[in-house]
Amino acid sequence: MISHVLPTYNRAPIAFERGEGAWAIATDGTRYLDLGAGIAVNALGHANPALVAALTEQAGRIWHVSNLYQIPEQERLADLLVAHTFADTVFVTNSGTEAAELAIKMARKYWSEQGEDRSEILTFEGAFHGRSTGAIAASGGEKMVKGFGPLMPGFVHLPWGDMDALEAAIGPSTAAVMLEPVQGEGGIRPLPDADLRRVRGLCDRTGALLILDEVQSGMGRTGKLFAHEWAGVSPDIMMVAKGIGGGFPLGAVLATEAAAAGMAAGTHGSTYGGNPLACAVGARVMEIVADPAFLAEVNRKAGLLRQKLEALVAAHPEVFDSVRGQGLMLGLKCKVAPADLVKAGYAEHILTVPAGDGVLRLLPPLTITDAEIAEAVQRLDRAAGRLE
Repeated sequence: MISHVLPTYNRAPIAFERGEGAWAIATDGTRYLDLGAGIAVNALGHANPALVAALTEQAGRIWHVSNLYQIPEQERLADLLVAHTFADTVFVTNSGTEAAELAIKMARKYWSEQGEDRSEILTFEGAFHGRSTGAIAASGGEKMVKGFGPLMPGFVHLPWGDMDALEAAIGPSTAAVMLEPVQGEGGIRPLPDADLRRVRGLCDRTGALLILDEVQSGMGRTGKLFAHEWAGVSPDIMMVAKGIGGGFPLGAVLATEAAAAGMAAGTHGSTYGGNPLACAVGARVMEIVADPAFLAEVNRKAGLLRQKLEALVAAHPEVFDSVRGQGLMLGLKCKVAPADLVKAGYAEHILTVPAGDGVLRLLPPLTITDAEIAEAVQRLDRAAGRLE
C-alpha cells in the first residue's frame, strides 16, 4: 500500500522536532550537527533569532495579500536585492524551480519582443534547475527526464565547462546561456572565473542573454553575496532561492531592465509569490548576509573548514580523493559511495548531502562557529573510519 506521503524520496529514519543554529534535534533528543542546512536553505542556521523575530512580527500583521495590490514588504525585499546586485527589477517566487521557469520565459519573451526567432537555450550537463517540466528539460539527464516526455523543446545540453563546445553552439538562434556558477547537484563543480568571463563575452558577442542559476551558490554561500561576483561579471537574468528565505519558502528572479522589457502586465504571475510573510523574512536575511563583515567571516570560516578537510582527506586516502568547491559550498570527492558516508555520518550524528560525480556535499549554515567546524571534521573522521 502506498504511503500517505507520496514516496518520491528515500527518507532516512530520522525525524527532527527543533533546531538551534547548526544543530538539528531529533524527536528522540539526539543532536545532529547539520552540514546540509536543508541543502543550503538554512543559511543562518535553525531558528535564527533575527529571523524568528521578523517572522513573528509580520505574522501578527498580515500574511497574504494578492499581487493585485501593492505589497510594501515585497518592495522592501526588491529594493535590497537591486541595491546589492546588477539587477534593475525583481519578481518574487516561492522556490527555485519557479524562478527557473520565469527565467526561461523571460529570455524567450525578450527575443519575441525584438521580433527575432531566437528560442534556443544552451545549458550544461550535470545541471540542476528544478523539477518542473520546463526545468527538467533545461537540466537534462536521463534520471531527471525518463518517463516525463515529451519534453519542452529548445534546450541544447553541452559538456560541463567545455568552452569550445559552447563557442561552436552559440549563434543566431540562441536566446540565452543558462548555467550554475558552481554546480551543486552535479557535484560541487565550480566554473573557473576565466571560463565564466568567456561565457559572458560569447553572450555579448552574439547578443544571447546570460542566465545564472544562483539558487544554491548565492546568498553568501561562496563568500560573495553571489558566486558570479568572483569572476567580475554580471548576468542579464539570475535565479535565487534556498538561502534567501533562511528556511522559509522564497525565491526570486533578478533581471536588468533590458532583459525584462517584454514582461508586461499579464505575462507572468503568482498567487503566493511575494507574500508579506515570506518577504519580511527575506528582507531580514538580505540585511544580514549582504553585510561585508558577515561575508568576511564566511570567507574566514571557509578557509578554516577547507584546511581541516584537506587534512581529513590525507588521513583517509582509501575513502577520500580531494576537496572541491568554494566558500562554504564544499564537496569531498569520494572513493566510496557518498551515500555510504551519509549513512556512516548518521551514526556519528552529523548530517551531510550526497551529490553527483561521487561527491559528498558539505553546506553548513554560514553562521557555523569555529568550534562546530572542528567538531564536524572530527565526526567526519570517525564516519570515514567506519568505512575503512
